[in-house]
Amino acid sequence: MKIQFRQQSLRLRVDEDELAHLLAGGTVTDTLRLGDGAGWSLALRLNAGAAVISATAGDCQVALPIDAVRELQARLPSREGICFESSTGSDSVRLQLDVDVRDSMRRRDAVRAVKPSA
Repeated sequence: MKIQFRQQSLRLRVDEDELAHLLAGGTVTDTLRLGDGAGWSLALRLNAGAAVISATAGDCQVALPIDAVRELQARLPSREGICFESSTGSDSVRLQLDVDVRDSMRRRDAVRAVKPSA
């Protein structure tokens, strides 16, 4: 998972394996270790409800609606991800999920190359 944040925006980009793992009920986590036990981690999972973001010191949890992620998967490969707004107290955070389009294209090209022509 690639993580990008700027101001009140958090963009997450996953590859097809991570997407499959999420849709199977798993969690995708990325951790930045800063030494001496310090660090920062982000865990992404899917849920049946709205987009939710929660955080404690050094730990961020993001949950995105599974139905929207399934719709994204159905239209792959696509450069267009999905966006959500999540309110955390008095602040609002824009969440964006993208699937690595290059990974999607490579996988689909490989599948086409293996299928026998009719």
